[in-house]
Amino acid sequence: MTHPIEVSHITVRYGDVVALRDVSLEVGAGRVTGLIGMNGSGKSTLFAAIVGRLRPDSGTVRLDGADPATARRRGLVGYVPQSEAVDWTFPVSVRDVVMMGRYGRLGPTRRAAAADRRAVDDALARVDLEDLSDRQIGRLSGGQRKRAFVARAIAQDAGILLLDEPFAGVDKRSEATIVGLLRDLAAAGRTVLVSTHDLHALPDLADEAVLLMNRVLFHGPVAQALEPATLARAFGLDEQVDQRQPADEGDAA
Repeated sequence: MTHPIEVSHITVRYGDVVALRDVSLEVGAGRVTGLIGMNGSGKSTLFAAIVGRLRPDSGTVRLDGADPATARRRGLVGYVPQSEAVDWTFPVSVRDVVMMGRYGRLGPTRRAAAADRRAVDDALARVDLEDLSDRQIGRLSGGQRKRAFVARAIAQDAGILLLDEPFAGVDKRSEATIVGLLRDLAAAGRTVLVSTHDLHALPDLADEAVLLMNRVLFHGPVAQALEPATLARAFGLDEQVDQRQPADEGDAA
C-alpha cells in the first residue's frame, strides 16, 4: 500500500551537523498529521526535503509516487512555509496572491479562466477574506496574511498540503479558521501535514502526531503523543510537566 507522502531513510547534513538522521515517515490521506518537536529538531528541514527545496544526503521522498520536483510540476503539493519572502510594499492584492496558486493550471497564455476565478473565490471564502480580496497584501494583519497564503495553497487544488508553523504569530480568530479549514480539507480526502508548537491545540487539530528530534521518536495517536513520558523524549522535559505547556516558537533547522 502506498501513501501520499512517503519519506524513506533520509539523512540531511549541514556540514558537520546532522539535521535529520535516517528519517522514515508515511502520511496517509484523509487525515491531519501534526509534526512536533523542539527548536532545532529538524521540522523545517524535513519540510524542505519533502517539497524538494533541498536534496537529502541519502534516502528518498515520494509524493503520490513521484519525486518532489515532478510532484511540484504536476501541482500535487501545496506548501505554506513558516515565513514568506515577500516585499509587503509591492502593489499586489490579496486576490492576486491567491491566484498565484492557479499559476500551474493557467496554460501557456497565463490567463485566468472562469474555473480559476471560481477556485480563487472559493479559497478566499474558506479563509474568510472575501471582503479584503482587493486590499494590498501588506495592509493585512499577520493572521490575515497567513490566511491569504493558506488560501493560495487551497486554490492550487493540490491533494497534499504541507504547512510549516501556520499558527506562529497569528490571532486566535485566524488560528481557529485555519484549524477548521484543515479539518474540512482532510475530511474531503486531502493529505495534511502541519508542524506546530501549540501542544494545547493539537487534539483539536490533528488525527495523529509525529514527534521529531532529528529522527522520528513517535508516530501515532495524539493522546499517546501528549503523554508526559512521550513528550519527555522529544523535548527533554520532566515527565511530571504539564503536557499542554507549549514549546518556544521558532525552529532552527
